[in-house]
Amino acid sequence: MLIVDVLIAVFVLTGALLMVTSALAMFRAKDALSRINVFSPATGLGMPLVLLGCYIYTLQHEGFSVYRLLIAIVGFLSFIIVSSIASNTLSRSTVLVGSPVHRYTRPNRLVEPLVPVDGGETGDPTAETETAHGDGPAQRSV
Repeated sequence: MLIVDVLIAVFVLTGALLMVTSALAMFRAKDALSRINVFSPATGLGMPLVLLGCYIYTLQHEGFSVYRLLIAIVGFLSFIIVSSIASNTLSRSTVLVGSPVHRYTRPNRLVEPLVPVDGGETGDPTAETETAHGDGPAQRSV
């Protein structure tokens, strides 16, 4: 059972190392968007690895149980789904409230601007504008 013990240790230690590294990297992040982005490896990979290591440990010492397998699967999927939705929501709200962004941070477009048909400058994103040819309002980019 030495191989299983090594596998458990690798999963748990790798997950814990990702968590600690992400936590330390948060101190170096210059703005809120970068802090949210830095913590993604911990929630997306670190915690599921720790969960997998704990499940294998329980499997080794207490045997197989359908209930424990379902709990592990639900926990694993929850980490993946909740972390992706939460990071997207936090990033979008950070941009929308006008939190300052460090000059070296290059955020993705979280708010979809209006793109005129004729390629001119965009105005107020809430207002409909006429195109240069007068053939209707500008279209949203898809």
